[in-house]
Amino acid sequence: MALTGARALPRPFLSPIGWLALVAGLAVGAPLLGVALAAFGTETADIASRDIARYALTSAWLALLVGGATALSGTAAAWLVVMHRFPGREIFAWALALPLAMPAFALAYGYSDLFDVAGPLRMWLRGSVGVDLPFEMRTVGGAAFILSAAFYPYVYLAMRATFLNQSTNVLEAGRMLGCTGTSALWRVALPMARPALAAGVALAMMETLADYGAVRFLSVQTLTTGVVRAWSVYGSTVSAARFALPLLLAAAVLLWLERASRVGRSHESGRARWRPVEPTQLPLTRAWLASVFCFTLLFAGLILPLAWLTWNLAGTDADWARLGQALSNSLSLGAVGALVTVALATMLALGTRELPIAARVASLGYATPGAVMAIGLLAPASVIWGLAPGSGATIALVLLVLAYAARLMAAALEPIDAGLERVTPSMIQAARTLGRGETRAALEVQLPMARGAMLTAALIVFIDVLKELPATLILRPFDFDTLAVIASNYALDERLGQAGLPSIMIVVLSLPAVIWLSRRIAAARPGA
Repeated sequence: MALTGARALPRPFLSPIGWLALVAGLAVGAPLLGVALAAFGTETADIASRDIARYALTSAWLALLVGGATALSGTAAAWLVVMHRFPGREIFAWALALPLAMPAFALAYGYSDLFDVAGPLRMWLRGSVGVDLPFEMRTVGGAAFILSAAFYPYVYLAMRATFLNQSTNVLEAGRMLGCTGTSALWRVALPMARPALAAGVALAMMETLADYGAVRFLSVQTLTTGVVRAWSVYGSTVSAARFALPLLLAAAVLLWLERASRVGRSHESGRARWRPVEPTQLPLTRAWLASVFCFTLLFAGLILPLAWLTWNLAGTDADWARLGQALSNSLSLGAVGALVTVALATMLALGTRELPIAARVASLGYATPGAVMAIGLLAPASVIWGLAPGSGATIALVLLVLAYAARLMAAALEPIDAGLERVTPSMIQAARTLGRGETRAALEVQLPMARGAMLTAALIVFIDVLKELPATLILRPFDFDTLAVIASNYALDERLGQAGLPSIMIVVLSLPAVIWLSRRIAAARPGA
């Protein structure tokens, strides 16, 4: 018999999952807090407000151009390869994701060298044909083209996965109501895929805002280049942090819009019996046009710049010992960075309901340049180095991994959140009914359902770490080079032949993972 007057134990403030989410949020949010404190410091800034406004306008215009271009190209490509049959469809289905392996700065090197005023193509046109190309690569438009070619796979992969997961029952219902062809895309498929589209475009735009290597080489003055310039040229942490504030605001707006797109869109495809989509054969002319469109995307994002960089390798001398060490460093940082980032992102995703603010704050780091994250960690680093002067290299590497985690948290969090949305409340309730606590329910129900999403997140983070440049430049120990650092140093000296080799090595490292990801998406659809 229960004791009379016994009181129930008070519910703890946070569950074990909530505490893990809090720790993860604090860990990845620490650099952001350091940046905010520096921005409002008492030190006099060396950059005028009008310069920040000018750089911010360029960044906004560039992000909008890239967002629109990637939304159109990525969605169109995903719709074609999932819903239709045309020549080369099976190859394009996985090959269209390959530009994800190409660093944006490598595309900038290749296109600038080929299409520059003094480049071989334009010199040949002027000498042989007497005409010149009506555009310049070292402009905002040129940067938008290069970044769109590099980042459209974010939208393509998200939309392809969503189209594969859509049941043909819904599309058949739309056809019965008179929706065919393009109208089915606009009126049926796209409204259901709105969260995936928003997530893909948000990732592409945030990558654009945070890009440094490509825009610096193209001489486009964005907020990111302003951050690095303020810190490296003027030595002003305050100026660098104030350049970063508009980036944080832009990240917050993009994340809010992406979250808002999910409202009322959860579990729609799970309410009816799922049947796989049966692609339809396009007419001959449209089929070849679809093939040309897909090949153009692949050609612009991978084949042309990679071929030109490879061609420029002829006659160049390579420092293989230095490249081998850089290769080892890049692989180690990529693996550790992916593991740590995915672990923290998973904690945050599971604890979102208890601590939504922690996940949102941590997500802001994706639009923040790696240089800003590094600056936010310099203050605690100096304290630690003072207490343990002999551990500088180890501490630098730990802080570098933390900077990667803070910078790439949104990239890992978005696919993991999307994977966890497949877990319906009834699944959690069933686990609780069977005696599973909150932690065991997460381990036995939620995480297995999100396993594919976690692997996707790990892949994205691994590739991004390989390409990360500014954070590595600031926080790396002395004589600790990565492939991206070596490529950047060669490019700064206008030695594009030497810069091409480490860039190509990054592509070679990333290609198997990208191919695996693309095939994994197709194999992980319902019913497969």
